Amino acid sequence: MNKILLFFVLIFAPGFLMAQQITGTVTDNSGVPLPGVNVFEKNTNNGTTTDFDGNYNITVSENASLVFSYVGFEQTEEVVAGRTTINVSLADGVSLGEIQLVGSRSPNRTATDTPVAIDVIDVSSVTTQTGRIEVNELLQYAAPSFNANKQSGSDGADHIDPASLRGLGPDQTLVLINGKRRHQSSLINIFGTRGRGNTGTDLNAIPASAIKRIEILRDGASAQYGSDAIAGVINIVLNDKVGEFTGNVNYGFYSNNPQGDFPEGTANTDGNRLDTEKDGNQIGDDKSFDGGSVKVTANYGVGIGEEGYANFTTEYISKNKTLRPGFDFRRGFGEAAIDGFNFFGNVAVPLTDNSEFYAFGGRNYRDTDAYAFTRDSSTDRNVPSIYPDGFTPRITSIITDNSVAAGFRTETASGWKIDVSNTWGKNFFHYYIKGTLNASLQGSSPTNFDAGGHSLSQNTINLDFSKYYEDILEGVNFAFGAEYKTENFVIFAGEEGSYATYDGTGIVNNAYDDVVRDNNGEPVLDENEDPIPNPITALLPAGPGGSQGFPGYGPANEVDRSRSNISLYVDGEFDITDKFLVAAAARFEDYSDFGSTLNGKLAARYKVSDDVNIRGSVSTGFRAPSLAQIYYNLKFTNFVGGEALESLLSPNNSPVTASFGIGPLQEETALNASLGFTANIGSFTATVDGYFIEIQDRIVLTGNFDAPEIENVEAAQFFANGADTETLGLDIVLSHKARLGAGTFTSSLIGNINSMKITDVKNGILDEQTFFGERDKAFLLASAPDSKFILNLKYEINKFDIAVGINRFSEVKLLDFQTFEDVSEYGTFEDQILAATDTYDAKITTDLNLGYKISDNLKLNIGSNNLFNVYPDQQDDWVEGGGYWDSVQMGFGGAYYYAKLNLQF
Repeated sequence: MNKILLFFVLIFAPGFLMAQQITGTVTDNSGVPLPGVNVFEKNTNNGTTTDFDGNYNITVSENASLVFSYVGFEQTEEVVAGRTTINVSLADGVSLGEIQLVGSRSPNRTATDTPVAIDVIDVSSVTTQTGRIEVNELLQYAAPSFNANKQSGSDGADHIDPASLRGLGPDQTLVLINGKRRHQSSLINIFGTRGRGNTGTDLNAIPASAIKRIEILRDGASAQYGSDAIAGVINIVLNDKVGEFTGNVNYGFYSNNPQGDFPEGTANTDGNRLDTEKDGNQIGDDKSFDGGSVKVTANYGVGIGEEGYANFTTEYISKNKTLRPGFDFRRGFGEAAIDGFNFFGNVAVPLTDNSEFYAFGGRNYRDTDAYAFTRDSSTDRNVPSIYPDGFTPRITSIITDNSVAAGFRTETASGWKIDVSNTWGKNFFHYYIKGTLNASLQGSSPTNFDAGGHSLSQNTINLDFSKYYEDILEGVNFAFGAEYKTENFVIFAGEEGSYATYDGTGIVNNAYDDVVRDNNGEPVLDENEDPIPNPITALLPAGPGGSQGFPGYGPANEVDRSRSNISLYVDGEFDITDKFLVAAAARFEDYSDFGSTLNGKLAARYKVSDDVNIRGSVSTGFRAPSLAQIYYNLKFTNFVGGEALESLLSPNNSPVTASFGIGPLQEETALNASLGFTANIGSFTATVDGYFIEIQDRIVLTGNFDAPEIENVEAAQFFANGADTETLGLDIVLSHKARLGAGTFTSSLIGNINSMKITDVKNGILDEQTFFGERDKAFLLASAPDSKFILNLKYEINKFDIAVGINRFSEVKLLDFQTFEDVSEYGTFEDQILAATDTYDAKITTDLNLGYKISDNLKLNIGSNNLFNVYPDQQDDWVEGGGYWDSVQMGFGGAYYYAKLNLQF
């Protein structure tokens, strides 16, 4: 027995003798204790958590390493090394002391240390404290000058939200992922959307749960990063966590109690609603809530070697339509339905101590469903035998967004960092029109059509070099590199019935062409060398052709165009003294389709003290016209004041476009200047930055030109370098954190004041009101609201927390379809503009979030966005979208209620 006891003592005694008890306190960077921090011995299951006062006690082996992790803070590792007390201060996940990827290529730069304005948004913290389920919505309430709008009645824009920075166009902000260029959407915004005539990047294609943080460079950066960076850069940094599973289940819904004075029987009120299962026909279906949404996410990472990782995210989202009061010609006004699945991965594989292979990318799939404008039973656009009571077509789409990036980076013995990468991405947008018909086929018409679609693919090869010289001046970082980019834009045709017009016998009617043509498309001549009349034109169609709601793309619309560009850049940051920093950059780009451009940037920062900096910059910028702006074309039905108008959007390279006096598209050019200061004093942080942006030759979508010479078309529109603008604004970000009683109180104020004016309309000899009139100007200016202020307050105590957000959206003015009426009905042009002006007064909405930590692994949040169900001001039936409100920045959905279960293991 004694021998057995001695055996166990010899086996286990060394472990006990080497075991060591560690105590300590964990605080944030302002000294406030953090309860519930996970403290565990690395590579073991041994762990504990801090108590309410941030204290912990753990027994570990003598040579152990302790890992401290907490949601919203940077993970920290400490080697025990014989210590018995280890106190730790965790940096916020959005710590301003963290090295950034955007805005500076120096490894020694921080967000308040840079000469330009940078927001750093900790997405993991934001997503657990709000019911907003898409990236655009998160940024709308987290970044001062970011604006995104849900649309209704705007075709593809109902499915991909247009978003902007500092009030500029969606295509004037460059998006990066892990510092690499992200491809844009193939959709171009038309109708009355914000960003009319622009393409943009679909941020909602990136799952929020895959994102570690979002860095927003609010400054012109074309010289640093290339075309599209006039307004700034959004850099999305993907998760790289290992050994931890996080996920959440989110359910929410809207209150269907719209605020307004609606006539009895108004569409979508008093039980007069639409049923998607009945192809858009009206039925009684009174609901107090709608827009129900479910979102389920999961994220997990595994380690690869000492420093490598493979982190993966899946996300499922299902959101029902919302339906809000609409006029008789728009009985489906509301937000689109979405069913989607996302997958994203982020991988880094160490190859040596100084080099690694990396790859990231994913796939986004969305099945979307939105209502178009209503076709009444009596119109020639309806076939009563199919829809005796009229119908509301549904524009549905399948959107797939695929991307992959791979590269190699290393650091040489001499200190040069080298990064070579290839990034590919493709956006594919396919329309399917349901609950519709082709009126020219009469009773034999199908009710669903494949309407074709479009795609945009982009491939970018980057080669980057940088080195930090600590012995030159007080430190110099030098970087240079090259980029080669190719793009391909495609429009593909749908099935024949989606675009064709048929005669009374069911044969495709060529009424638009009144002569017979041979197989080569040449007119067939008679003995007098006169074109032979086409006998088919005698058989006129019984009704308009194409699928109602969205006429499909036909062979005449098909496009397959590509281009390439090569760019070279040089970038330097010079710490002249400990206090004074100067940064400079220059970039040359050459495009295969329109020429070359050279742009530069100069920025500086001066440290008034250790806590206060003054910063400023001046730069030139440019944006090449997108392939979609050059080649997009479509014949579509535009509803003007409830009346259908057959319109043609002609491609910029078409003879038709040239015949109207519209020239070839040129690049947009910009001058960007900023001046501001930062202060980081204890637990208080402030950044205030003013900016001035002048853009010449902005690409816009023109107004409607009368087009009697084009068969079956009443109006034509074009893309043109139509206006010069100047934007003057101010971004404000204030934050504070303090101990309050037994808990912790944090507060932040983000705000933007913005003023844009149109300094010139480039109409030449064309009529200004037709080319780019008052109504078109109002849409452009509405993309830059006068102001937005958001006050966020949060109090945490024990396992509870409560957060309140107070959001103020400024006044917006838009011009409705009364601008197209006969001016004599109003007296003067000025009186007509006054009558057509729809004013949306400033509004304040309130968000509320309540959180309870059920256990170390589970947290429940419940709350409401727009708690008091505030709506924009009600308008009359001349509005763009056919509802009682336009798509202004505060939205038109009303109150949204949600519950979210957050998991962490």
